[in-house]
Amino acid sequence: MTGQTTGQTTGQTTGQTDGATAPAAEPLTRYAVPVDPQLRILALGQFANRFGTGAVMTTSALYFTRHVGFSATEVAVAMSVAAVVGLVVQVPAGHLGDTRGPREVLVLLMTGAAFFAATPVLARSPWQLAVLLGGLALFERGAGAVNQGVIAQLATGGRGVLFKAYLRAVTNTAIAVGSLCGGAALIVDETWAYVAAFVLNAVLTGLAAWNTTRLPHLPPYARAAGEPRLAVLRDLPYVAVTVLTGVFSLHFVVMELGIALFISERTDAPTVMVAVLLLLNTVAVALFQVRLSRRADSVTTGANALVRGGVLIAAGFVLVGFADWGSRDVAIAFLVAGALVHVVGEMIGSGGQWGLQMGLAPHERQGQYQGFAGLGFGVSSVLGPPLVTVLAVHQGATGWFALAALMVVASVAAVPVSRWALASRAAYGVTTHSG
Repeated sequence: MTGQTTGQTTGQTTGQTDGATAPAAEPLTRYAVPVDPQLRILALGQFANRFGTGAVMTTSALYFTRHVGFSATEVAVAMSVAAVVGLVVQVPAGHLGDTRGPREVLVLLMTGAAFFAATPVLARSPWQLAVLLGGLALFERGAGAVNQGVIAQLATGGRGVLFKAYLRAVTNTAIAVGSLCGGAALIVDETWAYVAAFVLNAVLTGLAAWNTTRLPHLPPYARAAGEPRLAVLRDLPYVAVTVLTGVFSLHFVVMELGIALFISERTDAPTVMVAVLLLLNTVAVALFQVRLSRRADSVTTGANALVRGGVLIAAGFVLVGFADWGSRDVAIAFLVAGALVHVVGEMIGSGGQWGLQMGLAPHERQGQYQGFAGLGFGVSSVLGPPLVTVLAVHQGATGWFALAALMVVASVAAVPVSRWALASRAAYGVTTHSG
């Protein structure tokens, strides 16, 4: 029964309004920096954390294969183990943050992530690598779930979606700059340079952990007698929304993995187009993500934004699919056009996802709910690669058209499901407000 999931006390609240929200009293940023000091703290921590991630993302695979001697399969298996650990920990970590104090739990988890961040360089066997990456994922993904709840509680006044859009732009910028440091390690191509990238990640994660201590104390949520510990698991409408947004999130896998394989194996376009399209995406998100997320600040507008984003992503996929049938120049033209249309849909659709995920979550249980919402993306990251490979690479243009149809179906289905979710909350006296 869905009423058990959202609480049966009149007046419980969720993060966003069901409808148009009034404009915030002050702009979100000034000179590209958040006006609210609490949001500045969150943004600084995000930049530091993702800067280090960018350095490691660029170097880790080559370090473990070329300098430690693991096979590509062994590294992939270890990373898969870490991914599974990350999936399992998100909801319990979010619940722990809700009930024990979000800031305190976040500091603990970030400190653990800082401790484990450099330890993978010590691995000398595949099982050691799996254990160390799993330990890092335990703290890193747990911190990510709690952090999403903190964002939902602090980005008040209808700014939740806009601030998440801002953080996404910050994340892309930080990873891009961090990858330059990783690129320097690749140029040096010495063991010490790769190790330095991991140490840099640990130091910056530690800085982010310290930065978190500057956040205000957020009171823990006292669970009522008889209330289930993980109420989100019984919130069937929210589960349905998470499934749909998880399917929608496949487009990230398509554009990160599928398009690279598609370009190299199915088209006459040069493989350098992979880097060109990635650069286009990164720059576009950094410049326009906040602007294109402004109309997704509630459940209703979020669902509508998801549809708009899904249609544009589908159009982008269709254009990319045409590259399977053209000459070199024609393929390049379709790839660029498809990537540009896709990234617009990606930015609009991302705002829609955030509007749904935050707007349908009870305010006092944002950590638990945002941790669960993250499972949709996590599962798509685990199950998506084989599906995307079959469709985008083996089936060529036909597969891209099928993926386009899947995006439209998932996004359109979110509209009636979001109405169901809102109705389930209204039936138990649960109201929404601009959070």
